[in-house]
Formats: sequence, structure tokens, C-alpha cells
Amino acid sequence: MQWLDWAVVVIYLGYVIIDGICRSKSTGHLRGYFLANRSLPWWAVGISIMATQMSAITLVGTTGQAYVDGMRFIQFYLGLPFAMIIICIAVVPFFYKAKVFTAYEYLEKRFDPRTRALTSFCFLLSRGLSCGVIVSAPAVILSIVLGWNLEITVLAIGLPTIIYTMIGGVQAVTWTDVKQMVLILVGLGTVVAVILSRLPEEVSMGGALSIAGAVGHLDMLDFDFSLDQTYTFWSGLLGGLFLMLSYFGCDQSQVQRFLTAKSVSEGRTSLLMSAFLKIPLQFGILLIGVLVFVFFHFYEAPLVFDPVVEEALSQRPVYHELEGEYGVVSSDLSEKAAALAVNPGDPLLRMQYLESYDSRTEIRGRALELAREFKGDETFTDVNYIFPAFVTRYLPMGVVGLLIAAIFAAAMSSIAAELNSLATATVMDFYRRFYKKEASDRHFLRVSKAATAFWGILACIVAVYAAQLGSLIEVVNMLGSFFYGSVLGVFVLAIGTRWATSRGAFYGLILGMAAVASVALLTDISFLWYNVVGAGVVVAVGAGFAIFEKKLSS
Repeated sequence: MQWLDWAVVVIYLGYVIIDGICRSKSTGHLRGYFLANRSLPWWAVGISIMATQMSAITLVGTTGQAYVDGMRFIQFYLGLPFAMIIICIAVVPFFYKAKVFTAYEYLEKRFDPRTRALTSFCFLLSRGLSCGVIVSAPAVILSIVLGWNLEITVLAIGLPTIIYTMIGGVQAVTWTDVKQMVLILVGLGTVVAVILSRLPEEVSMGGALSIAGAVGHLDMLDFDFSLDQTYTFWSGLLGGLFLMLSYFGCDQSQVQRFLTAKSVSEGRTSLLMSAFLKIPLQFGILLIGVLVFVFFHFYEAPLVFDPVVEEALSQRPVYHELEGEYGVVSSDLSEKAAALAVNPGDPLLRMQYLESYDSRTEIRGRALELAREFKGDETFTDVNYIFPAFVTRYLPMGVVGLLIAAIFAAAMSSIAAELNSLATATVMDFYRRFYKKEASDRHFLRVSKAATAFWGILACIVAVYAAQLGSLIEVVNMLGSFFYGSVLGVFVLAIGTRWATSRGAFYGLILGMAAVASVALLTDISFLWYNVVGAGVVVAVGAGFAIFEKKLSS
């Protein structure tokens, strides 16, 4: 990066942090620190809900996913609007009336302390690991920009965020979210403008989409009902529905967001705002990944996008041979792509383009095999490095800083929100419930800040390993899916039934997670279906216990 890029990053992040801390009023007691005294406007809460999801993972992982796989990932969100409507009707007023700090407090009132503790522990485990993945995404970018190793970049991002979160509380987190969302939208719009301006004159937006469409990158709906396929219409609509119900209705990181709204109606409005803006926003981010895919038809793309691996492999003669082949085929592909963009309906041009594209893909596949041998990791993928490589190599001075600032701001805001919710659950569901029930708010705030530091350090440790786990956007949702469905089943029993018993809920949760683990280990079923399996097993076990206990008592 050049001096102007650094100036943009430093000035923006400095402003966000200082302004966020200045807005952290009324955080001298727990209700203010964790719930902002339920005083935030619906639009700020709605933006915060979207921003909490839109971490750097979204910008890095989703664009890389679209580069490799096209627009199919949009099916993941098909169940979101339906989930939000159900939550607005059944869940939001319920939690407001319960007057709780965490979603899991009610489970003790409805069932018993152990059900509350186990459910909250599932949240802490899943969200703590996911937070590490969220730290990892911007660390990948910074390692590319500065040439630092991953461990240093993780600490450079994680430690300032931990300190900021400890000071700010949920009110500072929310207002930071608002600012970073504005910056993200400006940054993404700028990227689209830069890509279109740098494409060859004969390649219009329509022509660019024709190139992407020729290889299936614009295909958005797949109606195949194969349980081993992750992104299909049915997995997104059904599996995604269960995932979104659990994430937005049972996960503390999201429940805490709408509990900060002024009223039930404003909490509902904030969720609906997120529901119906999230899909168009996600569509736009995926489209940017597709445009980057087209862009690299006309500009040099590295054989392997991970710069560390690329540099190491460049010392091998076999890699040099691949680079030579890649250069020749890439030049031919540029010509074929430009011709297809001008005459997208010509079947001969389409066939010639696909032959050239397949040849380049095959050469890149051989390069990735070399990378896997070098890394000693058969699952290695460079998908998380694609968008950062594009940003740092091809965007003009100033715009690079704008994008890096947007990604850092998104990361810090999401990390802060996650750490705040983790601290809330730790203090309210465990420390205050089982260790020290009576103490001053000042004491509990000190413990909350210590809990924030603990989870932040754990997230940094996880982040060091997360960058090599594949597409980060998939990793974070896969981690959650091991727990989300089973937790959702417990809340279905708690809120949706009168007959469920504490034993049914507790053992149902255990058996639900065991069922998900069995499905994950023994089958090829996609992780989106884990949520359906977990919820179904918990409700079935809960019903079985209710029938059995009723017979015993009669």
C-alpha cells in the first residue's frame, strides 16, 4: 500500500474507535453495558444486525466463493425472510416480556438450570470458535498487504479490538456498525466502478456477464434434491430456514442486538429490515466476486493466489513450466473471452471460449496440487486470497486504502459484537448464576471485561489455524451448524409447547448434537441439513420424554 492508502485506513479506523468510545454512555451498569438500556433506534439496530453478519469473512470469503463457484451461494439465504417473519411474530415479544439479558435465561424459568447452562455452553463454544474465523479473514488480508506472517497480523487486529470492546459496550458496538456499513457500501460500489472501467472497451457489463454465464457462474438456483449438495434451492429454503431461525432467534449475538431496541415493534422492524436487505446486499457482493472472475480473463492472475505459497513454488522448475503454459493459455483465453463478450449468441465462439477456459482451469488445478503437496494439506485452497490479491494488485492508490479500511472496520465491528455477546453469556449464565449471585454492577462489569479479554485471546488462537480451513464463509456457517439446530429444538420445546419437560429438553439437546455428529462423521450430507436433523431429534426426544413421564405419573 502507498501513503494515501495508509492515511485512509488510519484516519477512518481512528475516527470509528474514538467516536464509538465517546458514544458509550450509560455503561457504568450491566443494563447499559449489555443492552444499551433498550434505547437504540430501530434503524441503527437493523444495520447492526446486518453488520454483525457482514464481517470481513463476507467480503473475503463470499467474493472468493463467487470467483470459484459463481452465484450459487445466494441460495443459502432463501430461508432468511421466512425465518425473520417467524421470529418477529413468536420470539421478539417473548424475549422482551421475559426481561432477560441472554436468550438462555428463560430456559431456566421454563425448564431448569442445567438446560440453561448446557444451551449457553453450546453458544459459547460455537461462537467462540466462529469469532476466531472472523479474526482470521482480515489477518489474511494484512498478511498479503504488509508481508507479515499470520500470527503477527492476528494479534495486530485482535488486541486493539479486544481493548475497544472492553471499553465500549454494546452501544459503541452498534454505532460503529452503522459507520462501517456506510463505508462498506461505498467501497463495494467503488470496486464495481473500477472493474468496469478497466475492462476492454468492447466488453460491456452485459458482455462480462455473458462470459461468466458461459461457465455457469450466473446460475443461482439448483432444484436438485441431493442431500450431499450444499447450495441448492431445497437446502437453502429448508436447511437455511432452520439455520436462520436458530441464528437470529436463539443465538445471543443476534438476540442481544434486537433486545437493545426501544420497543417490541422497533425490534421487529429492525429484524425485517435486515431480512429484506440482506439478500440484495449478498447478491451484490457475490456479483463482485463474479466480476473479479471476469476481470482476471483480461489481466494476469496468479497461478496460486496465496503469495507465500506462490513464492515458495516459484523456486521449482515444474512450477515455472506451469507458469509458461498458463501465460500462453491465458492470452488465448483473453481473446476468446473478448470475442464472446461481443457476440454472446455465437455457439462456435462459446465452444472455443469453453475449451480455452477448461485448459486454463486444468493448469491451475495442477498448480494447486503442487501447493497441496508443498503444504502437506490435501484440503488446501486459496479461495480466501483471491479478493485481497485483486485489491492490492489492481485497485488505484486511495481505493486500496478505502477497501482495506472497509474490511478492517467490518472485522473489528463484528468481532466486537461477538465478544460482547460472549461476555454477556459468560457472566450472566455462568458467573452470576453459579458463582457469585450478589455483587455490585461495578464488580460484574470488571468480570465482563475479563471475560471479553479471555474470549478475544481464544479467538486469536483459533484464527491462526482458520485461514487454511477452506472458504471462510463456509467454515463459520459449518461450525454453527453443529450446534444451531439442536439449540433451536430446545427453544421450540420451550416456547412452542406446554407439554415439554426439563428432562426431555436436556437429554434432547444432548441426543440432538450426538445425532448431528453422527451424520457429519458417517454420511456426506451437507452441513445445512445438520440444522434440520438437530432440531428434529431434540423435538422428537422431548415429545418422547413427555409421553413417558405422563404415563409414569398417571
